[in-house]
Amino acid sequence: MNLGMDTSTVAQNVQLALAPVFFLTAVAGMIAVVAGRLARIVDRARVVELALENASKTTEIEKNLRELRYLHLRGRLSNASIGLLTLCGFLIGLTIIFLFLGQEWGLHGQRMAIFSFLAGVVSFIAALIGFLWETVLAMQLFNSNALEVERHIQCEG
Repeated sequence: MNLGMDTSTVAQNVQLALAPVFFLTAVAGMIAVVAGRLARIVDRARVVELALENASKTTEIEKNLRELRYLHLRGRLSNASIGLLTLCGFLIGLTIIFLFLGQEWGLHGQRMAIFSFLAGVVSFIAALIGFLWETVLAMQLFNSNALEVERHIQCEG
């Protein structure tokens, strides 16, 4: 394979690779956001586990167990989203490589670039769906706990 490219070809390839580089920036930002949420989920799970150890009433134990189940599911969703985002970053990186080498490989390299880019976009969309699902679960638990407190106050009054 001849890797000797002229400067106009290199300049054109750099221009083609710019859009995927911006996409990589978005992927890195999403990984940071989801990793931050995962860290908070793990921290909250530790607090709930301690509360579960100290719980004496059946209602407290059930409430803590329910919250732990939610946190476990949210953690798995966040972890899956991070995995999908990492896969997306890998595929977009391959896209950039294929765009640079596409001139030498001809049509075959361009097809590989298109495939890797589209696979990366699908992976990104799947990660966003997982992220959305995790945030919905977080709000369900929040609403459930708020309603439980309200019910407890009404029972006491």
